[in-house]
Amino acid sequence: MDIEHYQTVIEQFLTQLMHWLSSPKFYSQIGLIVLAILIGLSINRFLRNLSPLLRQMPTEGPILQLRQGIYRLRELILPLMLVLSLSFANDISMAVVGQAWLVKLSLSLAVIFMLYTIITRFVEKQLFRKLALWFILPIAVLHIFGWLDEVVAYLETISLQIGNFEISAYGVARVLIFGSVLFWLGRLSNNAGQQIIRNQHDLDIGTREVFAKLFQVALFFVVFLLLLQIMGINLTALAVFGGALGVGLGFGLQAIASNFISGIILLLDRSLSVGDFVEMEDGRRGTIRELNMRSTTLETYDGKDIMVPNEQFITTSFTNWTHKNIKQRYSLEFQVAYKTDLHLLFDLVRGIVASHPQVISGDDIPLEERPDAEIKGFADSGIDILVEFWMEGIDDGPNRVGADLLLMIWDTLRQNNIEIPFPQREIKIINN
Repeated sequence: MDIEHYQTVIEQFLTQLMHWLSSPKFYSQIGLIVLAILIGLSINRFLRNLSPLLRQMPTEGPILQLRQGIYRLRELILPLMLVLSLSFANDISMAVVGQAWLVKLSLSLAVIFMLYTIITRFVEKQLFRKLALWFILPIAVLHIFGWLDEVVAYLETISLQIGNFEISAYGVARVLIFGSVLFWLGRLSNNAGQQIIRNQHDLDIGTREVFAKLFQVALFFVVFLLLLQIMGINLTALAVFGGALGVGLGFGLQAIASNFISGIILLLDRSLSVGDFVEMEDGRRGTIRELNMRSTTLETYDGKDIMVPNEQFITTSFTNWTHKNIKQRYSLEFQVAYKTDLHLLFDLVRGIVASHPQVISGDDIPLEERPDAEIKGFADSGIDILVEFWMEGIDDGPNRVGADLLLMIWDTLRQNNIEIPFPQREIKIINN
C-alpha cells in the first residue's frame, strides 16, 4: 500500500513538472534569465574597454596604489552586472509573467557568485580566505534560500552555562566569524588609510607619520568596540575592564604600555622620522623604515632589520645623523714620508677629493665645508695626514664615497712618487 502511494505521488509530481516545464511561464523566465545574462556580459565588456584604468594594470604614475586597486575591482564588474540585470529581470517577471521563482533562484546564484569572487580575489590571507569559504559563504547561501533562521535556532539550543554567562554555539560562531571579518576589514582600512595619509606630500614626513599612527589607534579602538558589541558585552563593563587593565599594566603589560606610550611621544615630538639614519648607544645603526606603536625598525646596509623597542629611544641616547641636515662631514687618514713636499701634497689631495661627484665643493660653498687636507700629527715613521670632506647622506651602502676617495688618493700618490712609509727599525749587532 505504501509503495503504491509513493508511486502515485511521484507520478503526480512528474506530471506537474512536465506540465510546468512545457508552460509559457517557464520559457518566459528562461528567456528573461538568458537576456539578463547577455546584458550583464555586454555591460561588463563595455565598461572594461571604456576606462583605461580597467584595461591594463598601471605600473607607474601618481596615486599608483589607488589606480591598481581600481584595476583589481574589474573582477567585480561581471558579478555585479549579473546581479543588477537579474534583479530587473525578477521585477519584470513578476509584473508580466506573474511569477519569478526561477529568476529569483538565478539571482540568488548570482549573489553567491559575487561573494565567491570577492573572497577568492580580494582576501589575500589564506586563513581569512578559508574562513570565508567554509563559513561566511555557506551562511550567505543559507540566508539567500531562507534556511538561516532554522539553523540559528538550532545552534542556540546548544549552550553551556558558566556562572552568570551562557555560551551558545551560535554565539561562539558569531564571534569567530564576524570578529575575523572585522579584523580583516580593519587591516584593509588601516593599510589604505595610512597609505592615503602618507601620500599627502604637502605635509612633512613627521606630521604624516603622526596622523598615520593616530588613525591606526583610532581604527583599532573602533574595531575593539564593535567586537565587544558582537560578543554581547555591555559597554558599561568597560569601567571594570579598565580597572583590570590598569592592574595588568602594572605587572605583565608594563613593558608593552611603556613602548606604546614611548612611540606616541616619539611621533609627537618628531625626534625621529622615517628615512632618518640613526646610531644607537650600543653601536647598532640603520635607516628608519617603520615607526610602529611598539618598536622601530632600523634597516641596515647589509640587509638586516633591527627591531628597537621605542622605550630605548626615550631612556637612552642615540645619534640621528640625518634628521635636520642630510649633509655630513667625514674624515680620512693616511701617512706620508717626512721627505714629502706637503704643499704639493695638500693641493693634490684637495683637488682629487673635490673631483668626486658626491663631495660638496666649489667656490660658492662656505670655506668650512670645502674639502681640506692638513697635518694631524708627526708619527714615528711618517707624517699623519687628515682629509676632511662634506657630502649629502651617509658614507655607506650606495654612497661608498670614502672608499672611492682612498683609491683616488692612492693613485695620485703613486703618480707623483709620494711615498707611504712603513715602520723601519735599525738593528746593531754588538760583538762581545
